[in-house]
Amino acid sequence: MVSSAERPGRSCPRHYRYSPEVFARAPDLETESLYVVGGLYGNPHALEALLSRSSEENATLVFNGDFNWFNVDAGGFSAMNEKVLRHVALRGNVETEIAGEDASAGCGCGYPEWVGDAEVERSNEILQRLRETARGFPLLRARLGALPMHLVAEVGGTRIGVVHGDAESLSGWQFSQEFLRDPPERLLRLLDSATVDVFASSHTCLPVMQAFDRGRARVLLANNGAAGMSNFSGEKFGLITRIATRPSADALYGDRIGAAWVEAVPLRYDHDAWVEHFDRNWPAGSPASLSYRNRIVCGPAYHLRQAARSGARLPGSEGRGQGLSEAA
Repeated sequence: MVSSAERPGRSCPRHYRYSPEVFARAPDLETESLYVVGGLYGNPHALEALLSRSSEENATLVFNGDFNWFNVDAGGFSAMNEKVLRHVALRGNVETEIAGEDASAGCGCGYPEWVGDAEVERSNEILQRLRETARGFPLLRARLGALPMHLVAEVGGTRIGVVHGDAESLSGWQFSQEFLRDPPERLLRLLDSATVDVFASSHTCLPVMQAFDRGRARVLLANNGAAGMSNFSGEKFGLITRIATRPSADALYGDRIGAAWVEAVPLRYDHDAWVEHFDRNWPAGSPASLSYRNRIVCGPAYHLRQAARSGARLPGSEGRGQGLSEAA
C-alpha cells in the first residue's frame, strides 16, 4: 500500500531537495529595491499591475515560482511566460512539473496532512491540464525546466535567501503560517545556522512574516502568500514581498533587518477582469473553480493580523520596526 506521503500531490521528489548550505555563497544579485513575486498563478492582470509598479521604483523583480497555474489557454500561457522570463525567475513546483512528463509527483505541491484529499486530487487535475497546454511550447518548457530553485540577493548589506518552498525543499512547508505557529526545534536549529538574514518564500498560499532571535543573529521569514490571488478575507488584491533600503508608503506590515525594510505590499489589479478571465478558463464545476473561485472572489478565511507576527509591524504601531505579537 502506498502511504499518503508518497501519493501524487503529497510526495516530495528527491530532486526537489537541496541543502541549506547552498545559501552560503556570494549573492547572485545586489540591488536597492527588490520585489519577490511568488504565486502569480497565471493572473495576467496582476502581472500588468506589477510591471507598472516596479518600473516606477526601478525595482528588481524575482519571480520565485508558480507564476503559472490557471493560465491553461495557449495565448495566456505563452504571454505569461514570455513576460516573466525577461526578469529573474525561479521555478516552483508548477514550472518543474509542466516542464517534464513524470506524473508520479502529481502537482508537486507536497501537500501536508491538513489539506484534504479532494483538494489534492483537484490540484493534480489542474496540473495535468496545464501540462497539456505547455506541450505546445517546447522551447518555453525547456527554459522553465532549466530555472534554478533558489537565489541569494543582497539589499543594503542584508542577505536574502529567495526560495519557492523553504530552506530545504522546492515544495517544503516549513515556512507556512500553519507550521510556524509552533515551530519545531529542527527548524529553529536550521535558522541558527542560516547564512542569510531573510528568507523570502511563497508556495503555501497564505502570507506570514515572522522573526526569530536564534543563535548567531535574527532571521526573518517573509512568505508573501499569493501575488495573483486575494490573501485576506474580504480583500481583492495580491501581495508581494518588497525588500528595499527605503520603506514603502503603502506597506501593510513589515520589519527592518539591518539597512533593509522587508514589507508586504498590496498588488492591486483589475479584480473584475481577472474573475471574468478565470471563469472563461475554469467554468463552474471545474477543478480550479471548486478549489479556488471562492478565494479569488471573497478572499480566504484569514486576516492581516494573523500574517503579521513577531517582529512585524502594522501601520500605526508605536515606532518604526517595533514588534507586534502574534494575533489569532
